[in-house]
Amino acid sequence: MSEQKTGDAQRKPNRLIHEQSPYLRQHAYNPVDWYPWGEEALSRARAENKPILLSIGYSACHWCHVMERESFEDAETARLMNELFVPIKVDREERPDLDQIYMDAVQAFSGRGGWPLTMFLTPEGGPFFGGTYFPPTDRHGLPAFKRVLLAVAQAYKERSQDVAHNVEKITEAVTAMSGYSGSGVEVPKTIVVEAAAALSRHYDRTYGGLGQAPKFPNTFAFSLLLRALDICADPAMAEIVDRTLTHMAKGGIYDQIGGGFHRYSVDQQWLVPHFEKMLYDNALLSRLYLDAARALDRADFLQTAREIFDYVLREMTSPQGGFYSTQDADSEGEEGKFFIWTRDEVRAAVGPELAPIAERYFDVTAEGNFEGKNILHRTIDIADAATIFHLKPEEMELRIAEIKRRLFAVRERRVKPARDEKMLAAWNGLMIGAMAEGYIALAEPRLLQAAIRAADFVMTKMWDGRTLLRSCKDGVARFNGYLEDYATMANALIDLYEASLDAKYLAQARTLMDAVLERFADRANGGFFFTSEDHERLITRPKPMFDGSTPSGNSEAVMALLRLHAYNGEQAYLREAERAIKLFGELMMRQPMGFAHLIEAADLYFRGALEVVLVGDPRSPDFRQWRERIGLLYLPNRALFAVDPAAPADAFIPEAARGKVQIDGRLTAYVCRNYTCSPPQTSLDGLEAQLKHPA
Repeated sequence: MSEQKTGDAQRKPNRLIHEQSPYLRQHAYNPVDWYPWGEEALSRARAENKPILLSIGYSACHWCHVMERESFEDAETARLMNELFVPIKVDREERPDLDQIYMDAVQAFSGRGGWPLTMFLTPEGGPFFGGTYFPPTDRHGLPAFKRVLLAVAQAYKERSQDVAHNVEKITEAVTAMSGYSGSGVEVPKTIVVEAAAALSRHYDRTYGGLGQAPKFPNTFAFSLLLRALDICADPAMAEIVDRTLTHMAKGGIYDQIGGGFHRYSVDQQWLVPHFEKMLYDNALLSRLYLDAARALDRADFLQTAREIFDYVLREMTSPQGGFYSTQDADSEGEEGKFFIWTRDEVRAAVGPELAPIAERYFDVTAEGNFEGKNILHRTIDIADAATIFHLKPEEMELRIAEIKRRLFAVRERRVKPARDEKMLAAWNGLMIGAMAEGYIALAEPRLLQAAIRAADFVMTKMWDGRTLLRSCKDGVARFNGYLEDYATMANALIDLYEASLDAKYLAQARTLMDAVLERFADRANGGFFFTSEDHERLITRPKPMFDGSTPSGNSEAVMALLRLHAYNGEQAYLREAERAIKLFGELMMRQPMGFAHLIEAADLYFRGALEVVLVGDPRSPDFRQWRERIGLLYLPNRALFAVDPAAPADAFIPEAARGKVQIDGRLTAYVCRNYTCSPPQTSLDGLEAQLKHPA
């Protein structure tokens, strides 16, 4: 969606025209008198004793666009909003603190949430009524938005006691979440296997995934199942991950032509997606496919991860090196238009010789599978196609590659979905970590180079030596960073150290986590707050608990602290990680889906890091060969160390690597866990045996 739409030239822009956020600028020509969140809007609400209409969304949100077209661009609706309220528009990706607070509020009020989030507040920011999408007329059991506006304004004016009661109750509920102090229940060492077993009960045995429609990737759940497989070798865990990732990669949720995953599937079969593409989904899924490829010996999963990276490097990487946030679901005002095909379009694109193969391989029909057109997906493999068309598999592989090339070339001439080009620290951290791990698994230098460029961008443009900023666009960084920004970037920098063996990244990770301990820690109860101590004062200071589409700040912080402890032995890191695990222990056991990534961190806590120490010249061919072999193994709690005997005496040597020496001048490896190390290994086969069966 363009920032200035047809007919906007005759309209005077509102205040959002001066904002960086593409989502806010999408609303700059609405007839609504929008304010960004800030003191100007809040002061006006207080001065005029007007309630605030807070609307929160994001640029790739399909239903946000729908509500804009139906209501925010409607003159009569806008008149009511302007007369009765102080309208504030917020980009949830820039201000996840506000989104967290008011999403908790609407869920406490109505039992459900989502975007667009529509919340009505007192001038002091107290929530008293809310919902999500409201239609322009009564339908689907939802009241018309104009009717809601009139009723809420009347209630605020005439029933102040009821409003005050609602504010009190909702605020109590929201504050209770952020003030959670735990139950003191000890987390069992068996939590990974027990949580995986609980998650597996929701497994769809036909199409993979958890539950029915709509289906989300649930990345952390499947990552947790891989850890359970590593612990107990239960083939059922392998089957769940294998089937799920296979069906996802073949489905319409995956962009078969351009690579990368769409947000989620509206149906059970992974066929029809919501077409937006999010940087975080593709970061998390690329990493999951790398891990599953190594754990399950699936080379095709490595290829899926490679194609995701291809997509991100091609479509989502800025000239400065940082990664953009999202691509829209809509183009030319239609959801999915860029991605779908008629049969005639496919035939024209690939030519008469390849058309029969393309139609069979990607299940293209005259009737289509989505509003008369085709979402490309795969119901057969290359080997099946080769049999059907009497070709050798390698010949079919070449033809499929040519079909994809031709379809991609034609698609590139279409109007592309809008791209949100703001760069968020936390989401960049997820992709930096994924590409660093991609380099370790795939040995492709371009991935390491991209990860280094992005990390250097964040740590020069968005970090001033004390404060990490949340968002950067058009060369301007803004907004105080949140817990997830610091912790996710710290994990990314640790990943980058393991990929590059450049000690500066470990030092940067430590600096970020020291800031977390200083400014985000809940010293009374354990765990960490969403916002720093010097953040804008809101109605509550939230504490992020649940892992959702992205990891919670607490799970990322615990993971980073434990990983850093493996490198430097800092007891304060271990102590604060342990406090957080104990704080959320009962919730982790009761709600494994919502705490899957924190349970992964608990696995690292209980089993300890698998420390791999290589002593030798990092520039030697042998060292490179050993690194590549290690990269092909599934080692969920890996901590990689390198000691160069020729390095200066004052060079950085991680705690666990000190005192490790070469044997007879040969490249030597040590495998350690829980303060116990294997005998030194001077052969690659010996090292691999130790890694598969560590001490």
